[in-house]
Amino acid sequence: MFDWMADTYGLFTGWLFEEAVQPAMYALGLMDWAEEAFHWLDFFVFGLLGIGVVYLVCRPLEAWRPVERWEDGSAVWTDVVYTLLARLGILPLLAFVLFAAVQVRIEGLIADSGWVPPTLESTFPGLRETPLLALLIYIVILDFGEYWRHRFQHTFGWWWALHSVHHAQKQMTFWTDDRNHVIDDVIAAAWFGVIAVAIGVPPGQFPIILLVLRLGESLSHANVRLDFGRVGERLLVSPRFHRLHHGLLSAGATGKNYAVLLPIWDWVFGTADFDRGRYPSTGDPTAPESLASGGWVRQQVDGTKRLVRALRGRDA
Repeated sequence: MFDWMADTYGLFTGWLFEEAVQPAMYALGLMDWAEEAFHWLDFFVFGLLGIGVVYLVCRPLEAWRPVERWEDGSAVWTDVVYTLLARLGILPLLAFVLFAAVQVRIEGLIADSGWVPPTLESTFPGLRETPLLALLIYIVILDFGEYWRHRFQHTFGWWWALHSVHHAQKQMTFWTDDRNHVIDDVIAAAWFGVIAVAIGVPPGQFPIILLVLRLGESLSHANVRLDFGRVGERLLVSPRFHRLHHGLLSAGATGKNYAVLLPIWDWVFGTADFDRGRYPSTGDPTAPESLASGGWVRQQVDGTKRLVRALRGRDA
């Protein structure tokens, strides 16, 4: 099934590139960038699909039982900009252009050494016959990695200076999921990518894993009064569980509820908290107002300034 989905997706993006993107690039004299454009198109199509799925799931929920209503929702539109930049491939394209040469160099060194890195399926060959089970295991492992990345974002002062761009939002919605500093996004992509490569996630399953995790993250940020019950709250991160993480009491190292998809990591490592109010106000009380209500450029600039101060040992 996964191979069929990957093949169908590949055929569609190939057709779109040949029929629409390539003729436009030829007319503009940009064919030297054809390879980069093909990779961008791949990000764009998959990102558009992801945005569509998230919107269809989360927007009706927010309209049904919103936690808050605002007369001025301009700060939310800034989050929409973040989402479009992050998921339609503009930022991933820049990362591809900057790091493609480095990636090829590393892969070449590994190939020359003759060492074949072990993967999950090479360690447990039976998983090759059960792709659905393998998919679930990949999701669990990657979610575990995301828990620790998120926890480190709150632990190290320089990283919190970046991550506070995400936490400064006082009007949290499902769009807030992608509200991150560019440097933080680059670190997150590298973190996630290294783990995915290390455990041998097949290319055909990677987009599905990404879609599942991003849907879970977007839902958890939604402005909706929704929990999964006493048992469900302990099996899957809900909007209420994650809103407690974004509450005013969770800034910096005081954070709780770091899990992205599975709350079990917070249970096991003692960071789960179900008692910080039902649906608290969100935001970072230590952040300047520009990180809450400024535009995308202003937030990136001020987030960088906070990072520099943190690296110099000053208060962020």
